[in-house]
Amino acid sequence: MSSDDSNNISPISRDADAVACSPSSTAVTYSDNPSPSSLPTVAPDPLCWPPDGKLCLEWIQYLMSVFEWSSRNLAPSAFPSVFPVPVFDALVLTASKILHKEPNCLQINIPDADSTVVVVGDLHGQLHDLLFLLQDAGFPAQNRIFVFNGDYVDRGAWGLETFLLLLAWKVFMPHRVFLLRGNHESKYCTSTYGFEKEVLAKYGDKGKHVYRKCLGCFEGLPLASIIAEHVYTAHGGLFRSISVTPSKRSKGKKNRRINLIPEANTLCLGSLEELSKARRSVLDPPWEGLNLIPGDVLWSDPSMKPGLSPNKERGIGLLWGPDCTEEFLKKFKLKGLPVKTCTVVATCKCGDYKSHEGPDAREKRPGLGGMDEGYTIDHDVESGKLITVFSAPDYPQFQ
Repeated sequence: MSSDDSNNISPISRDADAVACSPSSTAVTYSDNPSPSSLPTVAPDPLCWPPDGKLCLEWIQYLMSVFEWSSRNLAPSAFPSVFPVPVFDALVLTASKILHKEPNCLQINIPDADSTVVVVGDLHGQLHDLLFLLQDAGFPAQNRIFVFNGDYVDRGAWGLETFLLLLAWKVFMPHRVFLLRGNHESKYCTSTYGFEKEVLAKYGDKGKHVYRKCLGCFEGLPLASIIAEHVYTAHGGLFRSISVTPSKRSKGKKNRRINLIPEANTLCLGSLEELSKARRSVLDPPWEGLNLIPGDVLWSDPSMKPGLSPNKERGIGLLWGPDCTEEFLKKFKLKGLPVKTCTVVATCKCGDYKSHEGPDAREKRPGLGGMDEGYTIDHDVESGKLITVFSAPDYPQFQ
C-alpha cells in the first residue's frame, strides 16, 4: 500500500439474494474466492478440537459450514451438539492468549503494494452477512488483511457464532486477521442488548460458563489500529488527553504512595502514547476517573460542530469536530480515520475509519450522512478523511 493510494475506499455492496443457499451436499467447500456455499442435507458431525491445537483452513471451512447449517436447521438449545463446550473452551483460550499479548493500538504493516486491507464495521450477530463477506471479498490470505472494527455481538441472533468464527480466523492467521473491540464487547451491553440471553439459550446450564469466558476474551481485544503507518481505525474514534497531577504525600511510613488526581482543564486530544498506556482490561470502560481513554475510543462520535465536547447523549465518550480530525491526522502524520460502517465491507487504501453508528443512530445526527451505502465520509479535511463503516445490513434484527 503506497501513500499515493490514500483515501481510496471501495465499498462492496451486499446482494441479499446471493446469500441464499440450496442444500446439495454434506459438506461445504470454499475456495479463496468462493461462490455461494451449499448446505449439507444431514446434520454435520460435532466439531472436534485438533489434537495438536493447530487450526487449518479445512477446519475453518467446516466450522463455517456447521454454523451456517445449524443457524437454519437447529433450535438454539441444540447448538452444543455441533459445537461442544470443550471445543469452545479450547478456541477461546487459544484466541485469548493471542489477543491479550497484542498492544492497545496495533501497528499493521502491509506486505507489498499489491496487498489489500479490508476494514469491516459492526456485524452485530449477522452470521450470514459475515459468511457472504468472506466469500465476496475472499478469505484472509498473505496479501489480504482483515481488520474487524468491533461490535460482533448483540441485536442479532448469531452473535456467538459470529464471534467464534472470527476467533478461529484469528487463531489460524494471527498476523492477517485483526479483531478490535467495540462498545458492545462489554458486560453492560451484552447483558442489555441480547448476547447474554443468546448464550444462555444455546448452552443452557453451561451458559454462564460460556458467557464468562466470552467476557474475558472481550477484555483482551485491542482498542485501535494504525494500518500502513497512515490509517487510524477504532470503533468509536478519538480520545482525550488525561493530564494528572500528584496530590500531597501523606505523612507516615505506611502512606508513602503518591495519589494522582485528574486536572480539570479544557478537553484536548490525547496522544498515541497515552492510548498505548491505557488499561483496556475492564469489562465496562469507565465514564469517569483516570482511565477514560478506553471509553472514549469505544463510545465517541464525530460531529459537524467544531471542537471537543462530552458525548452527553451516550453519557460516555466524546463528540469531536472536523478541526479535531485535522489536528489528530496532522499531529501523527496520518491520512485518514475509519470509524464504523453500514454496508458489508470497505476495502481501504489509506484513510481514517471508525464504526459505532448504525442507521438508527444516524437518523438522529443532523449534518451527518446516512448509512444506506454502508459507509459515510463524515469529515473531509486537508490531511485526510474520516470514514464511518457499518457492516450489519439487517440492523437491528431485534431490540
